[in-house]
Amino acid sequence: MVRTSRAHPLELAGWRMRLRTLTEDDYDDWYEVRARCRDWLIPWEPRPAGAPPTPEDRASFGVRCAARERERQMGTGYGFGIFVEGRLSGEITLSSIQRGPFQNAFVGYWVDRSVAGNGLAPEATVVVLRFAFEELGLHRVEIAIVPRNAASRRVVDKLDLRQEGVALRYLEIDGCWEDHVRYAITAEEWDERGEELTKAWLKRA
Repeated sequence: MVRTSRAHPLELAGWRMRLRTLTEDDYDDWYEVRARCRDWLIPWEPRPAGAPPTPEDRASFGVRCAARERERQMGTGYGFGIFVEGRLSGEITLSSIQRGPFQNAFVGYWVDRSVAGNGLAPEATVVVLRFAFEELGLHRVEIAIVPRNAASRRVVDKLDLRQEGVALRYLEIDGCWEDHVRYAITAEEWDERGEELTKAWLKRA
């Protein structure tokens, strides 16, 4: 299921999709989606007040890919493109991985507006959770979502992930300190629910 050679991108298999680490060769496809969905995505992205949106030129994308590759090699984070029938349809990350007594990470995701609502984000999330718990041996994975971001909250609702409460002014989103609803799943919960989630969302994986 997992290919981890330094010479190749890391790939994870889903049912309708594959997740793959992005390279500079993906820039044109990535930019097309980002440009078309920019107004839909930017309101939910971390950005300090007064700061311009994250650069989306080819050089900046290459720097971003290189940074993600360094994180992968260090085991501190993994970023994947979501590919459906060979088409880049979004991204999902497993980031801020902490080891030691914490063994924790965070999941974040976005999908192309044209395919939103088709269950791609929940499926990608289950693929990443399986990787986090069964391949990386993490103990806990969290997802934090702005309360009014109904589309993102539908993803965790579909997966019936445990809600832990609201963190006030948790993260600066598009220039404003926003509250976030925090969801989490632990390795113990994955042991109980992993087979159920896999059957429901990764039917052919």
